Amino acid sequence: MLRNSRTRLMLASSLFGAGATALVLGLFYWAAYAIFEAETREVVNAELTGLADEYQTLGVLGLARAIERRLENAEERDAVYLLTDAYGRTIAGNLGSWPPTVVPGSGWVELELFRTDGRQSVQVSAASIRLQNSERLLVGRDSAGRARFEQALFQAAGLALVASIVLSLLTGWLLSRLVFNRIAEISQTADDIASGDLSGRVPIRGSDDELDRLSATLNTMFDRIEALIGNLRTTTDSLAHDLRSPLTRLQTQVERLNAADMTDQERHDLTLKMQNETNHLLGIFAAMTEISRAEAGVGRANFEWVDLLSVVQGIAELYEPVALERDVHIQTTGAAQPIQGNPALLAQAFSNLVENALRYAPPGSEISIVLQETGGMASVSVSDKGPGIPDKDLTRAIERFVTLDDSRADRGTGLGLALVSAIAHLHHGHLRLANNDPGLKAEMRFSQTKQA
Repeated sequence: MLRNSRTRLMLASSLFGAGATALVLGLFYWAAYAIFEAETREVVNAELTGLADEYQTLGVLGLARAIERRLENAEERDAVYLLTDAYGRTIAGNLGSWPPTVVPGSGWVELELFRTDGRQSVQVSAASIRLQNSERLLVGRDSAGRARFEQALFQAAGLALVASIVLSLLTGWLLSRLVFNRIAEISQTADDIASGDLSGRVPIRGSDDELDRLSATLNTMFDRIEALIGNLRTTTDSLAHDLRSPLTRLQTQVERLNAADMTDQERHDLTLKMQNETNHLLGIFAAMTEISRAEAGVGRANFEWVDLLSVVQGIAELYEPVALERDVHIQTTGAAQPIQGNPALLAQAFSNLVENALRYAPPGSEISIVLQETGGMASVSVSDKGPGIPDKDLTRAIERFVTLDDSRADRGTGLGLALVSAIAHLHHGHLRLANNDPGLKAEMRFSQTKQA
């Protein structure tokens, strides 16, 4: 049972509670004993002073009568008095003889003496003085009262300690039940996910405490894991599907290349086709590598303040010759404050959007690149006047290996927009597609706050 965390927590709670209670009771006993002792000494010293005054006034016989009266007082049962002459012979009091170890006026002493009104020796705390004619006077208190006080205090302390242990065990049990039940929920959810059930989530009870916040953080992580595994499955299936055809064509072309009846021109044309297929495959792998790196957060180490207008203008100038060949004009407008980002990845994302627009922009049309900033967000949108995308396919167009052949005639890898979306997420932003009536509008939005 000691290997059980719940048992150890309960034991630790009870030991801590018992230790704290014992410490408090010890301090209380020490303080109470000090007060009791100080009051005893104060009373004894006051009595010594009072009896000395009576001796000065009434003499030794008057002092003896005063001692006898005090011994008859029921409230003075613990009082100890002894008056002797200069030779130690008893004149009055309830002690048999003067203690041989006590020198009159030597201060406070603790003694074990035999009282004449008792049948056994008792512990006595006393002080003494020497009177004017060498008589000796000792006044003290029987420690039986203090012993009764200590006994009552120990009994109360024992009951308090038992109650403290019981309450500590109860508190430890309730605490362990609260904490370990939540931990069990987290553990069960983690086990379900480890076994393949990615839909499980840690319950959130709405208390907004540390465990609720931990549960929310874990659920966010589980959402991310589910999304990544879903993307991995989709990517694997799509990659297997998309690579099958070019690899099959490449295999067929290699077999044909070895045919003996092929002319040099046919061999040259076939070699070019094989080279195109190879470049297509390398493009797929390069795009997949860039997407994986972006989704893994690779590139954030190189974040710096990036002037979006400067990057966009550079991309526009790069593609301007290609646009002129197709009788398409690229127009850049607007401005935005710098953002934290990776310049190379942002340039690649904007290049993909412009290249995608150029592919489908009709001759004589314009590609519009607009920079804006609203509500702490900067945006870069690229719009064309091409065939556009049906509303039902706008979200699907960003997925990997999706090529909407009905609206987009050219054959591609289907990874361009997926890479742009991954780069946007790397920069804590997102990619949104919308119809431009006619054409397509692709907008990347970024936060302008500094990212860690």
